[in-house]
Amino acid sequence: MNIEVWSDVVCPWCYIGKRRLETALEGFTGDVTVTFRAYQLDPSPVPQPVPTKQALAEKFGGAQRAEQMFSHVTAIGAADGLTLDFDRAINANTFDAHRLIAWAAGQDLQLMMTETLQRAHFEQGVDIGNHAALARLAGSIGLDEEAALAYLASPAGTDAVNADLLEARELGITSVPTFVIDRKYAVQGAQEVAVLRQALDEIARREAVDVAQ
Repeated sequence: MNIEVWSDVVCPWCYIGKRRLETALEGFTGDVTVTFRAYQLDPSPVPQPVPTKQALAEKFGGAQRAEQMFSHVTAIGAADGLTLDFDRAINANTFDAHRLIAWAAGQDLQLMMTETLQRAHFEQGVDIGNHAALARLAGSIGLDEEAALAYLASPAGTDAVNADLLEARELGITSVPTFVIDRKYAVQGAQEVAVLRQALDEIARREAVDVAQ
């Protein structure tokens, strides 16, 4: 089974969805590959880092409305064992973070790089739009920090990220996370673990029937 996950690094539901997918796959029989694909909730440039709370308050109609959203998703994340600290989170354009994930993927560290970037954004208040910060995070998982910085200073990885963004549009993906399974099935949103597992079991059953016919 091949699972492709379109997600954005600064999307809290993507962070939750990733954790729930990992839990749903525990004890799942059969070979499974998981690949993360780039998506940008907001491709707008971020000239200067600003707190996520400030940026989203302006976007969603005021601080009170934004605070309600933060409290809701923070509680859900906590129930899944995740820390979502919006008091520390920094708003960032994620294109370069996705390029870094593409670079790590070439060294078999895509999943670890994705997890590290999410944790850095949601728990540690790291500006993941900053090249030096991104390179340090790459170094923290055993990649060459100087090589990462040089990579980010170049246009390398741009085509890979743009290809994912284009494919998302072609597939009609308008919200994330979206899980595309074997290019035949799609599950949208950070579904509960039981729902995800049920979907995976049903897809595996259908595929087994198709192979047998």
